[in-house]
Amino acid sequence: MEKQTVRRQAVVAVLCQGGRVLVIRRGPQARLSGYWAPLSGRIEPGESQEEALIREVREEIGLQVAAGRKVWESTTDDAAFVLHWWTATAEGGELSLDPGEVSEVRWVTAEEFGQLHPSFEGDQPFFQEILPTL
Repeated sequence: MEKQTVRRQAVVAVLCQGGRVLVIRRGPQARLSGYWAPLSGRIEPGESQEEALIREVREEIGLQVAAGRKVWESTTDDAAFVLHWWTATAEGGELSLDPGEVSEVRWVTAEEFGQLHPSFEGDQPFFQEILPTL
């Protein structure tokens, strides 16, 4: 009998402003520190994808957001997580980085994201194929 792997679930926040997407450089306490990626985080037990999105953005960068819609689904490069990509709209709060989780933020175009290193190979299709349709 083949053992089934249960993948953990996570959300990815697609915060857009003026044709750019907010990306973070993962902080020293984050999984895969130093990588550039959109803000993301695990879905806690009993939490909806939308609730996780709102919580993760507030905890990591201090902004209050409204969840928009799910626009894509992928897996992490190591296949450990299923990623649920959601649009979000900032509704308030001050940009305040959790220094353990986020070392830097930038608003980037799809082309600019492709020039950030290191980044996750699995994020590239979003920036190349999905983002232009949003």
